Amino acid sequence: MVDEDRFVNIETKLAFQEELVQTLNDAIVQQLHRLSALEERYQTLFDRVASLAATTGAEVERDEQPPHY
Repeated sequence: MVDEDRFVNIETKLAFQEELVQTLNDAIVQQLHRLSALEERYQTLFDRVASLAATTGAEVERDEQPPHY
């Protein structure tokens, strides 16, 4: 009976771990979708600023380092 209790305990822990892994995977997938949407919005905004700068004659630097470097 002791071995059966151990197996039930191990199976219970495994079931909880599988549920946790699935929950974490779902969270990662959701964050990936949000990150992709934010990257698209960033690119759209950057393109809009670049086009406005082109019409006004100003330059837009994409990867300018902060002054403390």
